Amino acid sequence: MNNEKNIQLLDEMPTGAKCIIVKVNGYGGLRHRLMEMGFVKGETVTVVKNAPLLDPVEYKVMAGHVSLRREEARKIQIVPIGQESSDDLGYNGMMEEEARKTFDRKSKEISVALVGNPNCGKTSFFNHATGLHEKVGNYSGVTVDMKVGEFHHGDYTINLIDLPGTYSITEYTPEEMYVREYITKQNPDIVLNIVDASNLERNLYLTTQLIDMNVRMVMALNMYDELINRGDKFDYQSMSEMFGFPIIPTTASKGKGIDQVLQTIIDVYENGHNLTRHIHVNYGRDIEEQIDKIKQTVIANGVLTSNAPSRSIAINLIEGNKTTTEEMATLPNGKEILDAAQKSRTELERRYNEDAGTIIVNARYAFIRGALKETFEPNPDTQKSEKPYSIDRILTHRWLGFPVMILFLWVMFQATFTLGEPLQNWIEQGIGWLGGVIGHAMPDGILKDLIVDGIIAGVGGVIVFLPNILILFMFISILEDTGYMARAAFIIDKLMHRIGLHGKSFIPFLIGFGCGVPAIMATRTLENKKDRILTIIGIPFMSCSARLPVYLLLVGAFFSHSQGLILLSIYLIGIVVAILTALLMKNTVFKNNSEHFVMELPPYRIPTLRNTLIHMWDKSVQYLKKMGTVILAASVIIWALGYFPRQSEQAEQIAMQIEQVESNESLSSEEKEVQIKTLNLQEMAAQSENSYIGRMGRFIAPVVEPLGFDWKMGVSLLTGMGAKEIVVSTMGVLYQADDNADENSTALIDKLKEQRWTSGPRIGQPVFTPLVAYVYMLFILLYFPCIAAITAIRREAGRGWMWFSVLYNTALAWIVCFAVYQIGMLL
Repeated sequence: MNNEKNIQLLDEMPTGAKCIIVKVNGYGGLRHRLMEMGFVKGETVTVVKNAPLLDPVEYKVMAGHVSLRREEARKIQIVPIGQESSDDLGYNGMMEEEARKTFDRKSKEISVALVGNPNCGKTSFFNHATGLHEKVGNYSGVTVDMKVGEFHHGDYTINLIDLPGTYSITEYTPEEMYVREYITKQNPDIVLNIVDASNLERNLYLTTQLIDMNVRMVMALNMYDELINRGDKFDYQSMSEMFGFPIIPTTASKGKGIDQVLQTIIDVYENGHNLTRHIHVNYGRDIEEQIDKIKQTVIANGVLTSNAPSRSIAINLIEGNKTTTEEMATLPNGKEILDAAQKSRTELERRYNEDAGTIIVNARYAFIRGALKETFEPNPDTQKSEKPYSIDRILTHRWLGFPVMILFLWVMFQATFTLGEPLQNWIEQGIGWLGGVIGHAMPDGILKDLIVDGIIAGVGGVIVFLPNILILFMFISILEDTGYMARAAFIIDKLMHRIGLHGKSFIPFLIGFGCGVPAIMATRTLENKKDRILTIIGIPFMSCSARLPVYLLLVGAFFSHSQGLILLSIYLIGIVVAILTALLMKNTVFKNNSEHFVMELPPYRIPTLRNTLIHMWDKSVQYLKKMGTVILAASVIIWALGYFPRQSEQAEQIAMQIEQVESNESLSSEEKEVQIKTLNLQEMAAQSENSYIGRMGRFIAPVVEPLGFDWKMGVSLLTGMGAKEIVVSTMGVLYQADDNADENSTALIDKLKEQRWTSGPRIGQPVFTPLVAYVYMLFILLYFPCIAAITAIRREAGRGWMWFSVLYNTALAWIVCFAVYQIGMLL
């Protein structure tokens, strides 16, 4: 729980030990009681003795003696001071001066949990405040796990925890459970509730749940500029008085109001009694009466009330919260608590003729509407408030919606080629120049071969596609930030539903065009397990950016016309295969299992240049890190496997032939040069076939040759298991160009075109043709995902589905490619 070894919890202290209090955690009532008894920041505490049964423990604080249960003492963070009288030989205290220095530092640390609805600007706030570059998106599920940013504001160190976006903290989604567990178990110092000012009523529902949890809170009223521009009037200061915590207007996308929020957080942390007060959401006389009845049975269990407010527990039990109910069942008086809760639910449902959970929801919204009635005045010009949605008349039109979506995707893929080509050529020239300089400067030998043929040929063959990948991510970022992603899910939901998927599955699929790992993690936004599994199984068929270098290489080499359409066809085939897979599983494994479509359509917003550049920068950093780690290591390993062993009978015979040609005086210098060049290429081919990687290739050749692939293509597929970009770097190593080539990628393309079959029924024929290139791209598209994606599948869906994905995808890739190649050869 504590990220520094010198910070411990009070219940860990041995008898006779002394310590300094750094922080008192816990919710309102317990926290205030501890502080009232003298357990305040900076005070020295001495452990006097344990009770005969080791619980409770007697402490000396402020010249008084106080008894605490260990469960309560666990809420207090301390810095230990060295004591010779300690009866625990393992006790790790320090001198008081050192302890005071540690206290001074740690007492200036504040943990702040960001909690808010999807689309409220929570991650934009996080990025501006911390300077970190987390992904920002305008749809549910961008933040699918906790992210922490540490930064300094004034004299304080603030640990800002960006929690998943969620509409409530019940148990409808994994995000909701995650956020509630973090708040209740990790006890952040402050909860920063980010609220979308343009959608107050819906956003404040989560706020009422946080109020019930009795946490110290500050509200950032985000997108406040939209509220003002819309002509609405909101007296947030009056609502601040009503709710009992500070409310600060912000516009996180522009960085406005963030410093004021951070300063308010510090003020609340230092002087919370004067800036905050706890209120109760008024649920009405009938509900409050039942809450009080359940509270009495909850309070009887002291351990339970030290972890959460009794009122919050009572409300959860009325709502029928599964986790809370299961927790109660394990307690000594659990049956009494559950019986009381059941009686209260039955009584409320009899009075209101409604489900108990619905009664609580309606009561919360009644409280919110009452508060807004006193503080909020909407602009009477209702047409103006719908302006951000007016473009939907075209983008989600019954007949125009699909063509517009296809047009957007086509523009994205075509621009990947058109805009990326000049930048790609510059990088190619730079890599060619670097390889030439190093090649001429170094003497012949193994080190030169490693650097030029292994590292530069391998890594350089992949890095040239960086501009194309950045352009692809730029378009995806724009689609996300504008809000069009959610519209795409809306447009395609009916089709997705018919094939057994959820409309929201389209979002992870579209993210999968960038990278499969965050796409798989984004499936957490799907509430139904069946929808999550089906989407996860389909995501590997989306052409991630790691596959793009392979596509760009082969499309550029063997398709001179309609390159954008060829690339789009590969992407569309992946979508079709994902659909067919979903249909198959819908009618077998997940038969008669469906889920409703409920999704927010956020207002359209103009994407900021800053967020788009951050997105592109993050992806470039990730890509370059992969260049310097995974792909560099793979290139060296592949080069070594292709370089050794150096001795073979065939290579020695060719070497003798080269010596004979050089000593043949009857040949002109031009004739010698041509024959030696031919023999050198034969020697390289012999070396490749005799190498370790050549032996591996011959072993798998019977499997890949029916698809039109030679052994080098098969080996490249195997190495692609680490990362799909490695396929290109492997080909760059295995298909080495001659020394006259001045551009790495161009040389590789030329080498691919020169390849001929040296054995079998196709001897002498080109290895690569447009048909073979297309089939190879299909195999890259369909076969098993990279290790990172496989790991993500295991984490999100389990080991069984991980192995299913590996085996199913690979078998499907072989069958489809076999059929396409054989039919193509006949035609």
